[in-house]
Amino acid sequence: MYKANVLDPAALEEVHQQVLKDLGPCDILVNGAGGNNPRATTDNEYQHEAKEGQKTFFDLDASGVDFVFKLNFQGTLLPTQVFAKDMVERKHGCILNISSMNAYIPLTKIPAYSGAKAAISNFTQWLATHFAGSGIRANAIAPGFLVSNQNRALLFNPDGTPTARSEKILKGTPMGRFVDSEELLGGVFFLTDDKAASAVTGVVLPIDCGFAAYSGV
Repeated sequence: MYKANVLDPAALEEVHQQVLKDLGPCDILVNGAGGNNPRATTDNEYQHEAKEGQKTFFDLDASGVDFVFKLNFQGTLLPTQVFAKDMVERKHGCILNISSMNAYIPLTKIPAYSGAKAAISNFTQWLATHFAGSGIRANAIAPGFLVSNQNRALLFNPDGTPTARSEKILKGTPMGRFVDSEELLGGVFFLTDDKAASAVTGVVLPIDCGFAAYSGV
């Protein structure tokens, strides 16, 4: 296992050299770093519902917003700068980024995360164009809503019933359920397969139980 801070170019290059020594040049790069921060999140979906003492849009911490953008965008850009060098030299390789449902339509409460993931989708298309003549494909998956330890308390009450926000998500999902993490694998394997997806680049693939396709009507 290799460990590195995705926001530290020197640490990334150190890991790059270790990988070269142990495994050889990079063929597939999956940029999986990302996340949100409470300092960049509002307490209410709508400003007119805000109550005294709650964090509103006007209370968002600039450093928290900056952290979210750095983690998601630079945390994708910097590893790509380091590892895509191998691909350029060999004129072969695949980059897979992790976008989000937020990139299509921003979710309430999390403006920084939504904006950062929109940037990832845009950056994926940019990479696909920039490296097209170098034999490198660049795509992304956009996972739907998964239940994890990070968001479990937001989606379920202590008694196991869905929260109001969770109910909204499920009502807006045609398949009426959350995505299982293993359901992401098919898209990942397809997009990183040079034979099956040889002509696929610049694509952001939703794996979302239909969430991005539903207008709510």
